[in-house]
Amino acid sequence: MLYVMRLHAILLSLFLLVFEVGTAQQVPVNPALLKDHWPASWITCPGVSLRSYGIYHFRKTFTLAGQPASFIVHVSADNRYRLFVNGTPVCNGPARGDLYNWYFETVDLAPWLKPGANTIAAQVWNMGEEAAVAQVSNQTAFVLQGDTEKEKAINTDASWKVWENKAYHPCSMDNGARLHTYMVIGPGDSVQAALFPWQWEQPTFNDAQWLHARKLTSPVPAGYGTDNMWTLAPRNIPLMEEKLQRINAVRRANGLQVPDAFLQGNQALTIPANTTVRILLDQTFNTVAYPEMIVSNGKGAVIRLTYAEALSNKNGKGNRNDIEGKQMAGNYDVFEADGGAKRLFRPLWLRTYRYLQLDITTHGDPLVIDDLYGMYTGYPFEQKAAFTSNDPSLQDIWNVGWRTARLCAGETYYDCPYYEQLQYEGDTRIQSLISLYVTGDDRLMRKALLDFYHSRVPEGLTQGRYPSNRLQVIPPFSLYWVSMLYDYFMHRSDEKFVQQFLTGAEGVLNWYERHIDTSRQMLGPMKWWNFTDWNHAFPNGVPDGATDGNSSVITLQYVYTLQQAAILFSYFDKQPQAARYRKIAADLSKGTYQACYDATKGVMANTPARNTFSQHASIMGVLTGAIPAPQQQPVMRKVLYDPSLSQATFYYRFYLTLALKKAAMGQLYYAQLTPWRDMLKNGLTTFAENPDPTRSDCHAWSASPNYDFLATICGITPAAPGFKKVQIKPQLGELKQASGRMPHPDGEIQVTLERRGAQGVQADITLPPGLTGTFLWNNTTRSLKGGRQVITL
Repeated sequence: MLYVMRLHAILLSLFLLVFEVGTAQQVPVNPALLKDHWPASWITCPGVSLRSYGIYHFRKTFTLAGQPASFIVHVSADNRYRLFVNGTPVCNGPARGDLYNWYFETVDLAPWLKPGANTIAAQVWNMGEEAAVAQVSNQTAFVLQGDTEKEKAINTDASWKVWENKAYHPCSMDNGARLHTYMVIGPGDSVQAALFPWQWEQPTFNDAQWLHARKLTSPVPAGYGTDNMWTLAPRNIPLMEEKLQRINAVRRANGLQVPDAFLQGNQALTIPANTTVRILLDQTFNTVAYPEMIVSNGKGAVIRLTYAEALSNKNGKGNRNDIEGKQMAGNYDVFEADGGAKRLFRPLWLRTYRYLQLDITTHGDPLVIDDLYGMYTGYPFEQKAAFTSNDPSLQDIWNVGWRTARLCAGETYYDCPYYEQLQYEGDTRIQSLISLYVTGDDRLMRKALLDFYHSRVPEGLTQGRYPSNRLQVIPPFSLYWVSMLYDYFMHRSDEKFVQQFLTGAEGVLNWYERHIDTSRQMLGPMKWWNFTDWNHAFPNGVPDGATDGNSSVITLQYVYTLQQAAILFSYFDKQPQAARYRKIAADLSKGTYQACYDATKGVMANTPARNTFSQHASIMGVLTGAIPAPQQQPVMRKVLYDPSLSQATFYYRFYLTLALKKAAMGQLYYAQLTPWRDMLKNGLTTFAENPDPTRSDCHAWSASPNYDFLATICGITPAAPGFKKVQIKPQLGELKQASGRMPHPDGEIQVTLERRGAQGVQADITLPPGLTGTFLWNNTTRSLKGGRQVITL
């Protein structure tokens, strides 16, 4: 986004104001607006193609007799908007959803209003056919509704003015082809400053030549209307965080000396006339931000900003800190200066980068870059948990894991912020547990559960990722959605919220039941994409037998989910379903073990043919109990140390850890952290999608240590639904000392552990008042109660 900054020095104060508005969304919505049509109208720009690429500015000037104590409005747009009040940016949105759940933001504009004339302005854009796959759309439109009669003067209607901004063109649209990968985050922005309506959001701007907006339709909430284009729903997550983030280093500069004071914001950078320069900047860590570049003069100068998580050469990425002999390749934006002063370039959507390269060509006028920085953005998670141990390297894993989780959380969870920004159940289950344990904030998890519930296809499955404007069905991920529901049920006491999803969970499980091969008591052939893991032995991530029938891996994942579902349905007094799920799970467990367990090799085979073997099959065999308890430890030793088994990647090692704990071998977890240590040695500042060569350097499913350090090393897990009881079963491995604290619905759980001799431990535990549970060490159990207790064994 572009707009004039009158004084760059006020940037931070503006941000602080914006961040305060983030709390205003909790203002209740006038109930009348949730029960009928809104008095405001959806409006758009007349005379344009409403489903094509376009950027539009809307304005409304109105008069107030005095300073209002509150001035609450509800605002949304398709695709997206950024809202200004008297020239100050206030919020942006809407939170991504679908046409049935088109979210609107609720904000109190009073802090930015004044007696007399006031201007509300919004930049609205539609990426058209170039839109990110995560972006659902109908057509270009904007709506703003006052909460009550007091605010009705600003309701969107034909009195609003609108202007099509022809300075913008999409660029960087061939990223997938250029980078030889799947990349669907939307286009870059190419902006010609000479065509931009500078100061358009300011009250002093003259909009006399602008058009009057065209009314489209009446806004309606869910349950109302007869010809809906969007069905509105209140935003159910907070506004995103934004904060200033300085770039840390110049790694190389061709044709120009860049002073250190430039990156600190203390000195402008001048590029002489008729010059071509290339500057490589290093944030020194991966980030997600809106880069903001302020330029003056330099009429006709072209600046290309290219973003990458790492540089590479013909041998791949290598150590991410190294740049020698490596080149930049990535998505980009372009800004063409008009010679004006203090022009601010800000892309319409966030960018992911560690490295930022500027390629600049000037003509007859020197170009001045007054400043360049990022505005970090993401879901406003607050880290409330902590973990320490006698091994300081675990702190590095914790910190990098937390950065990974944060960069993969926006208005939805992202699988990866650079390439897709799509919310997949397989990733999201792990991300949600990290959120619960590290922050205690369950709102993004709740939204994810709802998003996937809304994604269901007629067969009963959820879509594999959602929101999405392309259909993709991954049946194993539908099972993980049920597992997510079970996780929420165990960690939060919210029966009404959970109960609404049981019909959807039944639909998923029934789909699988219809695919049982009764002759083998395993799953038969299955449609769609049965992705399990990016294991190199699984073509396109699909294990043997998943498509043509009798996959032990998928059958046992179904068993794993049935076991969780039986607990869920029994709790909600749906005993017939619970009993059926238990029986199916038992039958499939027996059938799969008999057909696929290879006694000679001592592990579970991928199919009854017993000619391919993976860690995954035995992991699920142990996790479900299909492999009998006396055999579980020998099997898990094979899983860990038999290199002939095709290996689990970072993603599936989450389930490897669960299987170790199920087999009473959780003490081996600490020794399984080598892949994360290797990533740190290789200069990664977020955890990657896969072992090198990897596409994404930031993938949330690889942040699982931030959950496991608390749930496995410290051993903190719920022992009853709603976390009404706790089990603390530490798995220290070779560690001598570890301590952790984490948020709980009733307060905070604190655990400090110190070894006493070869087999002993001293545990200092503090639980919230009223919380009870058990402490387990080796074969000894002690009762826990609210408050502090010290246990020595």
